[in-house]
Amino acid sequence: MAEKHIVVQGAMCKCQFGQAPDKLKVLSHQKEYANDKQASKKLIVTTKEIGAATFEKNTFGNCIKMGTPPPPCKIMVTEWKDYYEKVQLNNGGYIILETSKAVCAIAGTPCIEIIDHGQRTEGSAQNFKNADPDVQQQINPMVDAEEMYNEQPKYGGQDSAI
Repeated sequence: MAEKHIVVQGAMCKCQFGQAPDKLKVLSHQKEYANDKQASKKLIVTTKEIGAATFEKNTFGNCIKMGTPPPPCKIMVTEWKDYYEKVQLNNGGYIILETSKAVCAIAGTPCIEIIDHGQRTEGSAQNFKNADPDVQQQINPMVDAEEMYNEQPKYGGQDSAI
């Protein structure tokens, strides 16, 4: 089975009945983060992200399910399907995975899918420390990674007058 990512705030979603994607917002908690060193941006999306204000723009364009000509979409998530059932967060919700789908009140089916889970890797000192020097030398032959890692910043690393 392939690895599935946890969905975080800012993940891109689309509806099979709309034309434009929208970004997920987390409103149900301010506590649990994923892949975020500072614990300030990447809140974990849970099954509690339901209702009308779940997305930034709260629209996927025009909704072809609502008639002809299609009127503007008004997202109303009623529930999430295929979430990770083994972990329940403090808000009582379960973790949404990149393969999860949301049910819209208009369509009545799981028509909202995740097209980008929202996680981005953040480099840290440990990543640099664990990097293979031979690979780094091949990628960037002009930089001596060992020397760069061991070099201390001038002036204690702080902004100061010269």
